[in-house]
Amino acid sequence: MTNAVKPKKTSVVYFVGAGPGDPELLTVKAMRLLKKADVVVYAGSLVEKSILKFCRKGVKLRDSSRMHLGEITGALVRAASSGKKTVRVHSGDPCLYGALREQTQVLEENGVPYEIVPGVSSAFASAAALKRELTAPMGTQTVIFTRLNGRTPVPESEGLASLAAHRATICVFLSAGMMDKVVAELKKGYAPGTPVAVVYRATWKDQVIIKGVLSDIAGRVKAAGITQHAMIIAGAAIGDAALRDASKLYSKGFTHGCRAAPSATFQRNLFRSIKAVAAKVALGAKKPRGAKRKR
Repeated sequence: MTNAVKPKKTSVVYFVGAGPGDPELLTVKAMRLLKKADVVVYAGSLVEKSILKFCRKGVKLRDSSRMHLGEITGALVRAASSGKKTVRVHSGDPCLYGALREQTQVLEENGVPYEIVPGVSSAFASAAALKRELTAPMGTQTVIFTRLNGRTPVPESEGLASLAAHRATICVFLSAGMMDKVVAELKKGYAPGTPVAVVYRATWKDQVIIKGVLSDIAGRVKAAGITQHAMIIAGAAIGDAALRDASKLYSKGFTHGCRAAPSATFQRNLFRSIKAVAAKVALGAKKPRGAKRKR
């Protein structure tokens, strides 16, 4: 009698956000999954190679930069179906311009379970590199993520010109090679002096930051030879003027569940105490230097 070989249980495929580039910006979970993975499929043209140093010895690495969708999903399905711990690495966050749904749909059709591990988007890494918030107190409280038309069309209602009418902070992905068009569209809503920054390969060792205004940023970017791997951010929030106003969050008069306002009685008593102490100090200051204290 021969022992029947049990079929291997299908493994979970993890779609992991590698962040903007710096390996230290990986999440703890992403690092843990890479250390345990048997198969790692990564976008070699976008993912910083040093991130792969967390993989264990003997792991099978597949660079997806030259693979089409069928090859990528085929590799994921085969690896997971054979019980191998499988990680699919995306740059930034998988849920933003990651072509994620077309991959997960194939996994669902083949009965392969999957999970998504978020990562740091290049938009936030670029804001950090600029040392600016994307929102500004007393200014914009809205951030728009978008891109220009490319191989993937953008709905007409979501064109840059339409979005520019809001004059919010706008982060334009995947469009650095079309700066003239980006500027022309943004000018339909933003003033020529609107602050604009372009961050090339945010957090990478060769990171470049170019600052300007809407009227001159295209020329600056062209002069630097930047055509891809760059984030375009426009809006008043990233300019120096945005630093003038403070938010209400830490204002003494702003109360919330963790910081209640002092009662009126408490405030009156505190004022009286301060006034009494001030009076004593003033009285003491009027005494001559040689005066003896009463015992």
